[in-house]
Amino acid sequence: MSETTNSTSQSSLNTAMTSHHEKWRLLKDAIMRRAITFGGLSVIFAIVVIFFYLLYVVYPLFLSASTQSVAHYAIPEQNAGSTLFLNIEEQNEVAARFTDSGKVIFFEAKTGKVIAEKTILIPEGVKVVSVAQGTPVGDGALIYGLSNGQAVIVKQQYKVTFANNKRVITPTLKYPLGEKPLVIDDSGAALEKIAFKVGDGTATIVAKTAHKIQITSLEKEQSLFADEASLTRTDSSLDIPVDNITDLLIDKEDHNLFLVHDDGQLSLIDISKKDTPEIKQHINMVQSGEKITSISFLTGDLSLMVGDSSGLVSQWSLVKDSLGHPAFQKIRAFKVSDKAVAKINTEQRRKGFMTIDVTGNMGIYHTTAERELIKQNMANVAPLAAILSPRANAMLIQNNDGQIHFWTVDNEHPEVSIKSMWQKVWYESYPKPAYIWQSSSASNDFEPKYSLTPLVFGTLKAAFYAMLIAVPLSLMGAIYTAYFMSPKMRIYAKPAIEIMGALPTVILGFLAGLWLAPFIEEHLAGLFALFMIVPLGVMLFAFSLQFLPEHIRQQIPEGWDAALLIPVILLSGWFAFTVSIPFEEMVFHGTLRDWFKNELGIGYDQRNALVVGIAMGFAVIPTIFSITEDAIFSVPKHLTTGSLALGATPWQTMSRVVLLTASPGIFSAVMIGFGRAVGETMIVLMATGNTPVMDMSVFQGLRTLAANIAVEMPESEVDSTHYRVLFLAALVLFMFTFVFNTLAEVVRQRLREKYSSL
Repeated sequence: MSETTNSTSQSSLNTAMTSHHEKWRLLKDAIMRRAITFGGLSVIFAIVVIFFYLLYVVYPLFLSASTQSVAHYAIPEQNAGSTLFLNIEEQNEVAARFTDSGKVIFFEAKTGKVIAEKTILIPEGVKVVSVAQGTPVGDGALIYGLSNGQAVIVKQQYKVTFANNKRVITPTLKYPLGEKPLVIDDSGAALEKIAFKVGDGTATIVAKTAHKIQITSLEKEQSLFADEASLTRTDSSLDIPVDNITDLLIDKEDHNLFLVHDDGQLSLIDISKKDTPEIKQHINMVQSGEKITSISFLTGDLSLMVGDSSGLVSQWSLVKDSLGHPAFQKIRAFKVSDKAVAKINTEQRRKGFMTIDVTGNMGIYHTTAERELIKQNMANVAPLAAILSPRANAMLIQNNDGQIHFWTVDNEHPEVSIKSMWQKVWYESYPKPAYIWQSSSASNDFEPKYSLTPLVFGTLKAAFYAMLIAVPLSLMGAIYTAYFMSPKMRIYAKPAIEIMGALPTVILGFLAGLWLAPFIEEHLAGLFALFMIVPLGVMLFAFSLQFLPEHIRQQIPEGWDAALLIPVILLSGWFAFTVSIPFEEMVFHGTLRDWFKNELGIGYDQRNALVVGIAMGFAVIPTIFSITEDAIFSVPKHLTTGSLALGATPWQTMSRVVLLTASPGIFSAVMIGFGRAVGETMIVLMATGNTPVMDMSVFQGLRTLAANIAVEMPESEVDSTHYRVLFLAALVLFMFTFVFNTLAEVVRQRLREKYSSL
């Protein structure tokens, strides 16, 4: 009886313990299920947040520009004369009005309140007949051409001080050549048109009178014993008809003079030799029957913006012709109106410009992006004067209603468009349209080049060559390791390869850039020989192995055959590099690099796609190998044993059963490796030279999206166009990997469904 009771008690205790363990197991299952669910949702949430943050930074690039009228007021000091020229300083606080009576009125840009009034020294009874702005635009220099053959150059400056933490801007006038008018034409003929360039110690003035084009060059010479510098003057004239000349321009280098004719012709004259100017080119810049109505230099003075009577504005840039000689050529055009273009004002710091037609329609455009940013009617007729501020965020317009209108302009990122990022663009001084990435330069006249195409090309090129090396090695290695290798050898081989993935990519990039790249450059022929001699050595060794005595072959453990190949591969590699040196000299009469360049026209950069392919392939191999090996090794044993039992050979079983069953895992391995290669940063950063060129040659460098972001993001100004374009590159990389991995997952699922019945 007691035994029965004890047995019952023990059974009850066991049941209670089992129930307790069952409840504890269910509790742990529930906790882990929720934890895994939370972790998965957190990953998805993080990815969504990253996507929307990138979109948030990039979105302003594609916002439309806009203008807003801030104030309008009566012309300050209207009795001082008619306005010849308006100007505004970069803070948009102080503006200036230059009049035909020689007065300069400085006033508050937003209110019209007069701040100061200056008078330019003009002889009594002499009139101002022409005025021109200096080059480069924005240096604040202006020249007055007078009716007595004299000229005065005046330069406006704005001194910024702070009083009681408040900015105070004080306008002043400077006279680079002195306040006294300079005699240009000795006969006293009126200077009907005028242009000038003032540099450090030099000045060039070109004036059109009723009979000739007068060129005056001045150069300061400082004597060792004199207190003041003396001016050396050189005068020359052009013996050409001047009746139909309507405008003059000089570039900022003081090398080229442009004469605009009323029939739409433009003459390019070389004035670098001051005493002997030479006519270089005559160009017809408008269609037959049209006239040039406005012309201006684009910032940098490398291009001319030409407006005509049909409402077309064309950009002409100095490029090399088919014979290699520099010549002006039209690279793009903008249809800004159906009426004649009255004024063209170019931006001082970007490649944009503002146009106003004879009906008062205003438009703002950007040349590189080929975008129309703003189009708005300002008046019923063309304004008497108009100017864009130095930062192109405000403008002053004087209409014929006796009012000056102050407008603000919101136009932060005009350089970006779908065309400028993804299509060929004809940049200034380039012989033809091209894909170019060049985001910065030391010069303010620089034309930003934001083409993402060479970066995407470089990303795919680097991934292609990396996968070309990694995929065969990793897949073949995984197949042998999982299916043919001895289990004891697999214990050592698999971890040894997987531990390669723990190597920091910065170390691989360092070795690739400082050791591998120079080594391959020196032993290029040996590398090619390696791909031929090593396979040949392996096959010869395998062939000769069958001639060994049977008792020796039986001593080799099954599955350890690969270990015998290690010394064979090392010796074959050594032999390939050793024999390549005399072979290269004998066959190519020098180096293989020189032969490629001289005979095939293929250049060689030390840090190129070949180096990247080897280094990045080495980094990708562990990932592909590990996943593929696990997929093959996880194939149910009953499938392989059943296949072998039915008479299939091991290779037939591998190719027709194992690989098909493991194909979803193998495909996932390749896609994960490809994603790793696309997103790799440090190796391509250190081993490619970072040259954004579009050349499929394995011997040329490249620049990837990831490397470009790593290089340029630390130096970009926050919220600038450059900064946002880099985020756009990150968004492109994000979307590319997301879409590609999504498609890969779809393919993997279909493979799983197709071969799940095996």
